[in-house]
Amino acid sequence: MATLNPPPSDRIDADVAAVLGAALSLSVASRAGLRQDSRLFGALPELDSMAVATVLTAIEDRFGIIIDDDEVDGELFETLGSLSDFVARKLRSS
Repeated sequence: MATLNPPPSDRIDADVAAVLGAALSLSVASRAGLRQDSRLFGALPELDSMAVATVLTAIEDRFGIIIDDDEVDGELFETLGSLSDFVARKLRSS
């Protein structure tokens, strides 16, 4: 069943950034600096391979989606935009 009214993309970006900030315990300055083109994996020292699971679980909880293991790859965590776009696609298809 598709979501009837998924949030607008800028709202998804802000919500994903908030989830990242909380899950990774980012500083206020780091949180404020997150933009759609912000690099994530490899650029945020807090986002290591172990933190990925924490972030994915937090995203599932926040957005009410299920993320399958086969959907997770390096490109997913390339930028905030790539992660937000993924969430938006999941919301449209759920």
